[in-house]
Amino acid sequence: MVDRAGILTEMKQPILQAKNLQKIYDGKAVVDGISFEVKQGEIFGILGPNGAGKTTTLEMIEAMRPIDGGEIILDGLNVAEQPDAIKRIIGVQPQAPAFQDKTRLVELIELFAAAYGEKVDAMKFLNDVQLGEKAKSYAESLSGGQRQRLSIAAALVHDPKVFFMDEPTTGLDPQARRNLWDLVQRIRDKGVTVVMTTHYMDEAELLCDRVAIMDKGKIIAIDTPQNLIKQLLGRGFKKSQHVEQANLEDVFIDLTGKGLRD
Repeated sequence: MVDRAGILTEMKQPILQAKNLQKIYDGKAVVDGISFEVKQGEIFGILGPNGAGKTTTLEMIEAMRPIDGGEIILDGLNVAEQPDAIKRIIGVQPQAPAFQDKTRLVELIELFAAAYGEKVDAMKFLNDVQLGEKAKSYAESLSGGQRQRLSIAAALVHDPKVFFMDEPTTGLDPQARRNLWDLVQRIRDKGVTVVMTTHYMDEAELLCDRVAIMDKGKIIAIDTPQNLIKQLLGRGFKKSQHVEQANLEDVFIDLTGKGLRD
């Protein structure tokens, strides 16, 4: 099988392995012994309703939250035993990015790079996320979509191997949302493995090579979006055969344009 990156999926090596992963709060397992692998160079989605354990799972992988049970190996490193080394090879885009006030974008990128002992061309990173024209602006003046793109640039200054995104398009308008989809695909095409959570099923179906569906702390399905759909149909699922060639979002984009409204 060939994935969206044009690489034979079965030939890829896992860069992330979670085995019997567990997190307990007040005697309740909010992540309940889950196991999965993420292959190098893929976009992997973790889906589920609120409270399913998605964000907690990401935070344990990112060495931001203690692991109560099981093991996570990321690029050959044990997350629990080598948290500092893990933080050097990952990039993280949080749900609600926050930046230092009264600091220009170009200075913020330089500050993030310096935190990793790196010196970078800040303008290149800003141009990559279409923020070059805002280089001398302050972070607090940015729109929601601009802040998301800035957080992506800041998370990539140290050339991470794995990039984590937690509901990256929540609250964005259609143009910003589709622009961010393109940006995620470009990041993957550079060889960076992307692990993301989202509540938008169209987003997961478009972007993700594989998805894990979580509910009540457990993984209840894991496969490509296409295979999961085929399995559902194979179980006899049917719905009204009414296929539209476009939807309202397509109409909106067509009428207002694809350009970002920053």
